[in-house]
Amino acid sequence: MKPEFKHIVAKRILTEARGYLDVGFTHSLNPYRGCTFACAYCYVREMPIQKFHAVPWGEWVDVKSNAAENYSMEMVKLRRRQKPVHIFMSSATDPYQPIERQAGITRALLEAMLNYPPDVLQIQTRGPLITRDIELLVELKKCCDLLVSVTVETDRDDIRRIFAPFAPGIQARIKVLQQLHEAGIATQAAISPVLPFSAEFPKLLSGKVDRIWIDTLSIGDGSFGKRSVRLGMPRLFDEHGLSKWYRPDLHTMVAKHFTKYFPEWMIRVSRSEAFPLAGEGKVKSHRCDVTRGPSHQDMD
Repeated sequence: MKPEFKHIVAKRILTEARGYLDVGFTHSLNPYRGCTFACAYCYVREMPIQKFHAVPWGEWVDVKSNAAENYSMEMVKLRRRQKPVHIFMSSATDPYQPIERQAGITRALLEAMLNYPPDVLQIQTRGPLITRDIELLVELKKCCDLLVSVTVETDRDDIRRIFAPFAPGIQARIKVLQQLHEAGIATQAAISPVLPFSAEFPKLLSGKVDRIWIDTLSIGDGSFGKRSVRLGMPRLFDEHGLSKWYRPDLHTMVAKHFTKYFPEWMIRVSRSEAFPLAGEGKVKSHRCDVTRGPSHQDMD
């Protein structure tokens, strides 16, 4: 079924961080509502935004047409109050899902951030489209602590097809990490949630990432694994003969495996170790002095 797309005018674009994010971020930023990647394990399926929606998850997206304008106005107010701004983009959608190619909402937000940069920006995505914006990210990292985190739950595409058949292929995501890393942008491989992988997985990430972040369905769904159970994840693992990978101590086992290939300081586990990024980089100015590149309309 073709997804339903609707352009909306959002009241706000920055949401005060709560729950999982409040240990390191002040705000979350979601350029869209809904996500056509439609991963089976996505905890947003269990949130009110979907539970009270008439259309199934993955089949609808609301495009926040005024996102960049809202961002600029809200940042002016926050700076007047001398408030730190640590942004996680995005917590309930993917900022580089396919509609971004036409809508350009995320790109417009990055352009606005060049004028009104946050102190910290972490971009969370699994969309290769982010490479379109590498030149903007290179400029933005001069103004703020920037980390791009790319979800790579596994190195096996056969496993990806079981849990996230509409999401980009694994090799494409690993290539994104390499391109970003080579451009001098701090990168994180988000093995979140951990799905069954081969013993060679760490080798594929070597030289492409600055950090490894590990999270699981048992400890990282924001409900101590209850959301994942309601979404039928234990059953899905069992149906495919993968039940040994659904265990409460999985994060410990995975971290131990990755420390054979990466120094311990590069590996972060779940909420307690993932954030914040602030302080890992140098202090940046609140305004970038850059020559603006082509607009998102020019890039389409």
